[in-house]
Amino acid sequence: MTETTDAKMTGQTTGEGEPAVTVERRGHVLLIGLNRPEKYNAFNLELIEQLGRAYYLLENDPEIRCGVLFGHGKHFTGGLDLEEVGPRVEQGVLDYTPPGLRDPWRKGDTWTTPLVMAVHGWVMTLAIELLLAADIRIAASDAKFSQMEINRGIYAFGGATIRLPRDAGWGNAMRWLLTGEPYDAAEALRIGLVQEVVEPGKQLERAIEIAEYISEKAGPLGVKTTLESAHRARIEGEQAAFDRLEPDMSALLHTEDGHEGMTSFIERREARFTGK
Repeated sequence: MTETTDAKMTGQTTGEGEPAVTVERRGHVLLIGLNRPEKYNAFNLELIEQLGRAYYLLENDPEIRCGVLFGHGKHFTGGLDLEEVGPRVEQGVLDYTPPGLRDPWRKGDTWTTPLVMAVHGWVMTLAIELLLAADIRIAASDAKFSQMEINRGIYAFGGATIRLPRDAGWGNAMRWLLTGEPYDAAEALRIGLVQEVVEPGKQLERAIEIAEYISEKAGPLGVKTTLESAHRARIEGEQAAFDRLEPDMSALLHTEDGHEGMTSFIERREARFTGK
């Protein structure tokens, strides 16, 4: 994957002189890569911070219409580097509030830029919570999943206890949250953790294909409004989201993209959206 200047935006590097998170622009798509392959992309403090900065860019750069998160190397991630991060968690001082950061587990906030994830190899612990916080999830058929915190005497504190029952159903969620046992990509697909399973090595290609479709074919203002509506229902409740449906639709139809969408439908042609 070719890196750009953006890949070094945090000013921090791994011990090998490479950024812990690579960032590459491809048109309106932002490719975000976990980059500690020699450590199986284990999440240390540096990687967490750099991912938070990449997510800030994803959400705040008006030229970016979709993101893709993937892992360099043999595995997506082996999970949390407890030796380094554990003391911070124990002290309760993981902080995503400084300027230029967004919470990588996307808890509580409204997001307007979609995120597609591509996973392979080991997809352990917090990786599952990153999946649950993403919008569309692709897995290689060789992916192995495990929410194994329970076997370390702790629990999944990045959102899985809330999001997995919602997405997979209570019984499916408890089956894996309470045992910590591993499961395969077919089971991840069955319970709705991922939306597609592809051949090993094809997961990133497929994720980019979806992200490019969203960024090129879908109306960017419509995409943002769709995500806002879904997040509003999640955070504020269904009635708050229902109350905004018609006003938000009216606002969209008063934009250039809204006019273009209606005109292209009447003229039976493909729409040409500008994000205005």
